[in-house]
Amino acid sequence: MKLLMIEDNKSVSEMMNMFFTKENWDAEFAYDGNEAIDKFKQSPDDWDIITLDLNLPGIDGMQVAQEIRKASQTVPIIMLTARDSESDQVLGLEMGADDYVTKPFSPMTLIARIKALHRRAELGEPTKTDENKEATSGFDVQTDHFRLNTKTREAYLLDKQIEGLTPKEFDLLYTLAKNPKQVFSREQLLELVWDYQYYGDERTVDAHIKKLRQKIEKVGPQIIQTVWGVGYKFDDSGVVAS
Repeated sequence: MKLLMIEDNKSVSEMMNMFFTKENWDAEFAYDGNEAIDKFKQSPDDWDIITLDLNLPGIDGMQVAQEIRKASQTVPIIMLTARDSESDQVLGLEMGADDYVTKPFSPMTLIARIKALHRRAELGEPTKTDENKEATSGFDVQTDHFRLNTKTREAYLLDKQIEGLTPKEFDLLYTLAKNPKQVFSREQLLELVWDYQYYGDERTVDAHIKKLRQKIEKVGPQIIQTVWGVGYKFDDSGVVAS
């Protein structure tokens, strides 16, 4: 794995580098926003994961996340923040982060989060059912109006591609779409999509649903429905082709 850690505290970077080395990861470091953007844009397709401190000198982490997302919609980003404010954490997710870890953090906690996010971002190993579906249709999920392919990480509504999906947004859409009309609670989605529990941090799901819906609405009607007091479901039965 090739990892870019954007962190202005060199002590934290040096500590984490020991853990990254133990995992045999190729880690590079940037200590301010401008350096981070320059380093990332030199080879945006080469990075497997980014860890991004929210509080950086010069250009802050929010702006860095935006610039990274302009260059790559798919590279996973874990935001590191000392802030406890819900609004800061939700804003970071809306700016393109896939996950966040609040400082101070345990190195092993960050390692576990990186592994979980990287595992989800990789092209998944399809189940036998998925393989059979793809053999016949080319897509893992296909309805009259919607198609999704986990190998190409592409989703289409009314034959128009839903563009700019981050790894977590794609996984969230896939989880809902492969179980149409099934209602998932936020807790269930945290376990299924994030691969670990967020200990009640349901706003993570809500922030990703909000961004996912915005991207869906650019190509067609809304297919992610809210079931008030319960959670969310995928339902394209009401879609009418123009």
